[in-house]
Amino acid sequence: MAEMEAKRTQRHMRIRHRGRSLQISICLGKQLRMFVYQNDWKLLPMAALIAGLVGMVIRTRLFLNMEGTLTGAFSLIMVCIWNGFFNSIQVICREREVIKREHRSGMHISSYITAHMIYQAMLCLMQTIITLYITSLVGVKYPAQGMFTRWMIVDFGISLFLITYAADMMSLWISSIARTTTAAMTIMPFVLIFQLVFSGGMFVLPEWTDYITPLTISNPGLNVVVSQSDYNSQPVIALWDQVTRLDKQEIRTTFSVGQILDVLQNKSLEPVAELRAIPLKDISQMASYAVPADTLGDFIDIVAKDPSVTAHKDESYSVSTTVGDIVDFIGEEKVADILQYQVAKANYNPQFVNTKSNILHYWLRLCLLIVVFAVLSCIFLEFIDKDKR
Repeated sequence: MAEMEAKRTQRHMRIRHRGRSLQISICLGKQLRMFVYQNDWKLLPMAALIAGLVGMVIRTRLFLNMEGTLTGAFSLIMVCIWNGFFNSIQVICREREVIKREHRSGMHISSYITAHMIYQAMLCLMQTIITLYITSLVGVKYPAQGMFTRWMIVDFGISLFLITYAADMMSLWISSIARTTTAAMTIMPFVLIFQLVFSGGMFVLPEWTDYITPLTISNPGLNVVVSQSDYNSQPVIALWDQVTRLDKQEIRTTFSVGQILDVLQNKSLEPVAELRAIPLKDISQMASYAVPADTLGDFIDIVAKDPSVTAHKDESYSVSTTVGDIVDFIGEEKVADILQYQVAKANYNPQFVNTKSNILHYWLRLCLLIVVFAVLSCIFLEFIDKDKR
C-alpha cells in the first residue's frame, strides 16, 4: 500500500512539473493571489497619488513650450521609472528560499520569469492608465490627434507603458541578484539616481557619458516623450518672461552723435532698415530746411554728411529709458517673436524630431531593454541552487 502511494506521489510530482506552459499558469495564479492577499494592490493608489502630484506641477508647462515640455516629460518618465522599480524590487528576493525549493523539485526558471513578465505587464498597464487618467483630471492637456492611433493619449500611453515596464524588468533583475529585501532596497536609490543623472536631457554631461546614456531607460524614455510632444516646434518663453519682468527696469547709457549716425546708417539691422524705408511724407515734422529725399534713410544719409553735424560727432549725451520703452520702440510682437521663436530655432534638437521613424526607434530600444533584463533575470536565477545562505 505504501509502495502504491509513493508511486502515485511520484507520478503526481512528474505531472505537476511537466510542461512550461502549465508552470506559467501556476506561477501566474500565485502572483494574482499575492496581488489580492499580500496587498500588492496598494501599488495602484500609490501610482495615482504620485501622478496627481506631478500632474498638478506640469499641467501649465507640458506641450506648451520647450522648457515646460522638457521638464514635464522628465517628471513623467521619472514617475514611470519609480512605479516600475517599486513593482518588482522585492518580488524575487522575498521568496528566494521558495524559488530554490521549487527549482530543485522541477520548476523551470524561464516559466517563473515568464509568469512574472505577464503579471508585471498587467500591473504596468494599469499604472499607465491610472497615470494618464489622473494627469488629465488635474489639468494636463494632451493633444487630440495621435501619430500611430487616432488619439494622442494612446500613443503617449504606449511610451509610458514601455518605460514603466522596462524599469520593472530592470528591478526584477536586481531582485534576482539581491539575496535579501534590504539589499534590494539599498541598491534601488543608486539605480534611480543613475537613471536621473544620465538621462541625457536635463543635465549637460561630458563626452565620455555618450557611451552610458544609451544604456539607461531614462534616455530613450525622455527622448520619445519629448519627441511625441513636438518639442522642436514650440517656443522658448524664459527670455521673454525675463524681459516682461524687467519692464520698469531703468537703463542709463551714454553715446555720441557719431555712434547714433553709425547705427542709423547700418542697413543690415532689420529694425533700422524698416525705419529707413519710411517715406518722408509720413513724417509729421521735418527739419526746417528742405532736402531732396524720398525716404527717412535718404534724409539720414544727407544729415550725416552735413558739415554742421559732423563737427559735433564726438559730443556725448546721456539718455535714461526703461526696458519697456525699448520694447515698445522696436515693437512688442517683434521682440517676442525674436526671443521666443528665433531662439527656439537655435535650440532645435535632432533627437527630438516628431516623426514616426524616430518614435519607433525609441520604442524598439525600450523593448530591447525589457528583453535583456528578462533574460538576465533568468540567467542569474538559474544559479539559485548554489545560493549558500
